[in-house]
Amino acid sequence: MQLSDMERGMLEGERGDAVRTAMEILVALGEIFDADRLLPVRSVQIAGVSYHNLGDAGLEFVEQMATDGRAVVPTSLNPAGMDPDRYREMGIDAEFAARQMRIVEAFRRMGVNTTLTCTPYHVGLVPARDDTLAWSESSAVTYANSVLGARSNREGGPSALAAALCGRTPRYGLHLDETRRPTLRVIAAGSLRCPADWGLLGAAIGQQRPGALPLIETAERPDQVSLKSLAAALPTFGGQPMFHVAGVTPEAARHALPADSLCVDAALLRATRERLEIGAEDRVDLVTVGCPHASLDELEQLARLLADRRVVAPLWISTAPAICQQAAKRGLSQTIELSGARIWSGTCFAVAPLKGRFTQVVTNSAKGCYYGAGHNLFRMRLASLERCVQTALAGRWSEVDR
Repeated sequence: MQLSDMERGMLEGERGDAVRTAMEILVALGEIFDADRLLPVRSVQIAGVSYHNLGDAGLEFVEQMATDGRAVVPTSLNPAGMDPDRYREMGIDAEFAARQMRIVEAFRRMGVNTTLTCTPYHVGLVPARDDTLAWSESSAVTYANSVLGARSNREGGPSALAAALCGRTPRYGLHLDETRRPTLRVIAAGSLRCPADWGLLGAAIGQQRPGALPLIETAERPDQVSLKSLAAALPTFGGQPMFHVAGVTPEAARHALPADSLCVDAALLRATRERLEIGAEDRVDLVTVGCPHASLDELEQLARLLADRRVVAPLWISTAPAICQQAAKRGLSQTIELSGARIWSGTCFAVAPLKGRFTQVVTNSAKGCYYGAGHNLFRMRLASLERCVQTALAGRWSEVDR
């Protein structure tokens, strides 16, 4: 891999220990993937923030990098393992909270914008077409590649931090034209009536054709929330962090149809749902929305559905701190929380330490089903946003009309 004089200087420690460590990470990654050089990046998004996932070793690494490391490009941060302001209400203990805040503070010292969200495009970090990125959160990477037309591999937390400190990322993978070509034609023949169904579509593709980059043909034109749901589910269930949707993805029209094809009909969607919902019972311990984080439009919809009503089952809604502030100014937060629901800011149930606290969980996120079952051993159900609210109001799955 060829390095410029400036890059070689960073590798030799001319800009401090943290930058030297960061360059060592980037060079090693480039050599693994046969990159010929490093590319300058326009922005970075860092995952691996929750203390629940990082542990003490991750905390030590981040604090060490913060001694002299500083971000040189706009950089945002993924959700933490708790709401920083309301962690006690979430049932998070003080020791976990203290260590979590040390992690967030270390990133802040490095000049990272502590957005604490998996949807940076909701809070101002919106890349342009063909921008080179080093993003880490799988749903954000997939959305940036597929909807916005930017270019990013799915970075690990350390390599994303390294890119932030050096302003560089290795040139391989989805930074190259040839690797962005679709390898699977997907005919979406089943009805996709809501964003949760688009997440189910992503789960079906990922399970049936692991590693494929799909070109999706469908009669329905997905809205932004549906695309976000698809972008979250596809890489979670084994697919590439990119898809093409005819008429949506900026570069979709330039590619020929792949020879390999998959028909996702109603039967396959139903079978995929049944696999997600193994063991689910009628009673409901928790209903959760916001994986990826809820947008302001979704909070407006939730406020309409919950106005002058009371939930029976706990309803947790996750969103970005910046979106939470906007919702409060519009009176949406007050309407939602008067129902007994709770809006958690800067966190997500997928990265919070919740194992053992709940058993039967309903969500509008196929990705949430995967992590709820896998990380916390929850028994999951997938539902539309409307049915999630209805279930929380009724307290049982069977009491809601499908």
